[in-house]
Amino acid sequence: MPLESDLYPPVKALLEGQGYDVKGEVGHCDVVAVRGDEPPVIVELKRAFSLGLLLQGVDRLTLTDTVYLAIGRMPKQSKEIRALCRRLGVGLIVVTGKRADVVVDPAPYAPRKNTRKVGRLLGEHARRVGDPNLGGSSTRVPRITAYRQEAVRCAELLSEGPMRLADMRARADVPNAAKILQKDYYGWFERVERGTYALSPVGQRSVARYLAQAADVTR
Repeated sequence: MPLESDLYPPVKALLEGQGYDVKGEVGHCDVVAVRGDEPPVIVELKRAFSLGLLLQGVDRLTLTDTVYLAIGRMPKQSKEIRALCRRLGVGLIVVTGKRADVVVDPAPYAPRKNTRKVGRLLGEHARRVGDPNLGGSSTRVPRITAYRQEAVRCAELLSEGPMRLADMRARADVPNAAKILQKDYYGWFERVERGTYALSPVGQRSVARYLAQAADVTR
């Protein structure tokens, strides 16, 4: 990996090729480039991408809107790093040997909202009954979703014995009962006859476990 000072000549050459007057170590900035009456361009040099470099770049945004972070190699999370730089409004330069390439140009970030994902998020929040999950809990603990809650309600009804779909809809708030029982994603249900279902042995054990988990969370 190159030294920080090794990054300077390629970055300087890149900016000079665009008509900038470039000088190193001006004030607390690694690189400052000026072109006519335009706002300055500031570049901070680091061998590798780091939180410290990112914080430096954000701090330099108090001096100019045109701030670049220059690194000696792109980390494995290149897609995420580029997205992060765009969100913060800083540019990114990658130096390879004697060549410096601009990967991201600094610009105001205006994210497009994913309305479909927002709709699914709000729908899940609205359908979920109570608060059965601990935020930040281990991934080894099964997460109770609105879908699973509806499946559990179906299973609780069927624990009394086989039941018709129409009767289940009348007994409990399970709008997706038909889809849940027909798809049987968890393997909890058995079809007895057309429109009538029973609880499988797997369903009996699983539902008891999920109900116990929900009870622990709400204590």
